[in-house]
Amino acid sequence: MSKSQRLFDLMQMLRRHPRPVAGTELAREAGVSLRTVYRDISDLQALGAEIEGEPGVGYVLRPGFLLPPLMFSEEEIQAVALGVQWVQRQTDEGLALAAQNALAKIGAVLPSELRHKLDDSSFHVSRRAPKTPSVDLQMLRQAMREQRKLRMIYRDPTGTETERVIWPIMLGFFEARRVIAGWCELREDFRTFRTDRIVRGRLLKERYLGRRRDLVKRWRTQVAEQSAPTNSP
Repeated sequence: MSKSQRLFDLMQMLRRHPRPVAGTELAREAGVSLRTVYRDISDLQALGAEIEGEPGVGYVLRPGFLLPPLMFSEEEIQAVALGVQWVQRQTDEGLALAAQNALAKIGAVLPSELRHKLDDSSFHVSRRAPKTPSVDLQMLRQAMREQRKLRMIYRDPTGTETERVIWPIMLGFFEARRVIAGWCELREDFRTFRTDRIVRGRLLKERYLGRRRDLVKRWRTQVAEQSAPTNSP
């Protein structure tokens, strides 16, 4: 076991004990020597962990301490790397670059013995199959971030095109398609739109009312109510 993993496990053990726990008990749980526990506690204190106590008395971790970035477990590192790979291959160029930059920042603070886990080839995420270009996902994300209205020409399954002004509130990623949810001014209700059916769209300067997260809650509540089974008499 690497030292970083051992320190992480020790922190988790201390979190499980709200009262002072003896070093011998920590050594037993960790499967290491008592001397190693004392040394690891000293290292954690040097990193800023507020661990109080002393040999023969016991140790306790004061609440509120957040683990520094380098204290990822190996599985957490794999999860982060897998998530970044998915974003890079399934979303737009802007998010792909942001994910790559985030991974580089994590790698910069990880200890050398864990850094190679970011390049673990244990998992593979396929790339999206090439399709007819649809609306720019970066523009949709900007619309949500700035709460801007979007004017678009939308083609329904029959091929009929309508002009819509929507308030984009959420972007969904499914296996074969991308979906934008929002308030549709034409229908005066929440609607979902497949991005590959948006013929063209442009951001308006006008911002929609309220807070986006509140609209998301209203939309989710509506979907839940519509999906709930009805009790017939």
